[in-house]
This record gives sequence, C-alpha cells and structure tokens, in this order.
Amino acid sequence: MLDTDFFRRWMTVTAASVDREADRLTALDSPIGDADHGSNLRRGFTAVTAALEEESPETPGAVLTLAGRRLISTVGGASGPLYGTLLRRTGKALGDAAEVDERLFAEALRAGVDAVMQLGGAAPGDKTMIDALVPAVDRLADGFGAARSAAEQGAEATTPMLARKGRASYLGERSIGHQDPGATSSALLIAALAEAEGK
Repeated sequence: MLDTDFFRRWMTVTAASVDREADRLTALDSPIGDADHGSNLRRGFTAVTAALEEESPETPGAVLTLAGRRLISTVGGASGPLYGTLLRRTGKALGDAAEVDERLFAEALRAGVDAVMQLGGAAPGDKTMIDALVPAVDRLADGFGAARSAAEQGAEATTPMLARKGRASYLGERSIGHQDPGATSSALLIAALAEAEGK
C-alpha cells in the first residue's frame, strides 16, 4: 500500500531530481523551445516542496492536488498547466483514501495522463511528455522500475521524431534529432517513483 508519506517522498525526490537535472533540461530545450524548461520546473518543484512543508496534506490525493495547484501557479509556459493537470487529476482520482494500492494508483495516473492529452491535444508520437508518460503508465502494473525504464526509453525515442505539438512544432523538420525536454522531465518524474519506493 502507498501512504501519504510515499507521495510526499515522490514529490521531494522529483524536486531534487529536477534541481539536479535542470541545466540538462534547459540545454535540451534550447534548440527546440524557449531554453527555460529546467529553470521553470526547478522553480515549480521548489515551490511544491515548500507547500508540502507548510500545509502538511493528510492523504495521497491531497498531496498531489496541492502539488498540481502549486505548479500551475508558479511555472510559466505550458509546463505548469500540463504538469499541474497531471498531478491534480491524479490526486482527484485517488479520492480521500489514507492509503492506495498500486492498481488504484495506476488507474489514477492514467486518468491524469488522459487529462494532459486532452488539455494539450497531444498523442503518442507527437514528441511531447506523452511519449514518456503513456509507456510508463502501461508498465506500472509490472512495478515502478519497469515504468521508469519505459519512460526513459520513451523519452529517448523522441529524438528522431518530428514535433507535432508545442513550441518545437514551429520548427518543422529542424525539430528532428533533439530529445524532447518534456518527455525527459516526465521520465524524471516516473523515475522518482522507484526512488521514493526504495527510501
């Protein structure tokens, strides 16, 4: 069973990972975006960590709902609404339970990913965060390690893709050959699940 402490750890591990990888995320964003993905997410997840300390949400759903709200209010560009929607919708799907099992979490995260696809209009193969998130959710039933591998492979697979959504799509053919920063940061979020489980 996954309790509130696990979901707090997931967010704090994600924040530490984003902080560590922020420069790489921004470097990936430079040729095909606004060169601010890493700095934006760093600011957002730093705010999430502070909010969790200030407000001490008492259920898994409340942790993710608070994190999503804070990302929407602090992260500029598309990343804030997309990541915020992912976490808020996942939190809402978890409801008020004090603990959730892995099956319920997988269903909730899929609802979050579906909400992101609806918001952004992206589908797998469009060279976005969806290319990491969908494979991860598909493998969650096999454990967090399997989901992490699927997300990382999904992010790497965006390199040869032509971007069809987001800022990178404006570049047309020039978007080919660059790994998508949103898929890369999504893989960090999924990897943090496995790390949080081991703590």
